[in-house]
Amino acid sequence: MNHVTDIRTIAIPVTDQDRAVDFYVGTLGFEKHMDAPLPELGGRWIVVAPAGATTNLALVPASDTSPAGTDTGIRLVTPDAATTHATLTASGVSTDDLLVWPGVPPMFTFRDPDQNQLYLVEE
Repeated sequence: MNHVTDIRTIAIPVTDQDRAVDFYVGTLGFEKHMDAPLPELGGRWIVVAPAGATTNLALVPASDTSPAGTDTGIRLVTPDAATTHATLTASGVSTDDLLVWPGVPPMFTFRDPDQNQLYLVEE
């Protein structure tokens, strides 16, 4: 029996939740789905995602056990890696080189304002 059927939310630790929302919503074009007080974490539970996505990102307060500035391992999808790379780079986002290898979709890494590393892969 398959007890796990999907992935709902992945938490990303951030030091400034408002700055993170500006980046993920303003720069990346995500939608904000939730923004609720969460005193247990010392901040808010903020959920963002690309339009139509089934998996969300929670922008949660960083802590000693979950510090900001990590390689998240999160792979986001774009229809055109070269254009997205150029757009983010021109917007001042910290990006690495666009990788174009035979047999592998074009991709690159980038960092949010807290230096959390994410990946963008062309699909």
